[in-house]
Amino acid sequence: MPLPPDPRTAFMEAYAPCHGPFVRYCSALAYGRMDVQDLMQDVLLSAYSHFAEIRQQDDLLHYLVRAARNRSISLWRSKRENVSLTEAHARRLQAKGATQEQIADADILYRAMGKLPTLQREALVLFEVSGLSMAEIAAIQRTSEGTAKTRVSRARTALRNRLQGRAKPLAASLPHLLIMLP
Repeated sequence: MPLPPDPRTAFMEAYAPCHGPFVRYCSALAYGRMDVQDLMQDVLLSAYSHFAEIRQQDDLLHYLVRAARNRSISLWRSKRENVSLTEAHARRLQAKGATQEQIADADILYRAMGKLPTLQREALVLFEVSGLSMAEIAAIQRTSEGTAKTRVSRARTALRNRLQGRAKPLAASLPHLLIMLP
């Protein structure tokens, strides 16, 4: 008779394919607002403690994204932009080889993203940063694929429009800047 799986092993096996997209999503979500490691640890601890209750354990990423979004909203309500966190993100980018100009562009980009409607911003981050498919984004946002595509498209258009009036264009392309952060 086989032994029941160890809960820690079951969780880690379910989490392994989610790690990359989850890190990228949290990094983009946390930019300038909170420490990404704190956000991830809070969400992962909560997910682990409730793992047995999660109905679709093979869709753990969807649960993690929703939990991260909810946790970040709670933290944003209690805090305003934290300059030291923005500096921490800049140091992280610099460690990855980003130039000062790219770091400044990333800051401008994330500030502009912060002005997007929540669902558009989330769809854009899930697509461009986490690399999820439209079907996965639709499932996470509990909507149709068409709506998810529309949200990503509108977010891109809104960002382009916000950034177009700048005297100096961004040093890197939009997707490149988004992907650099994690």
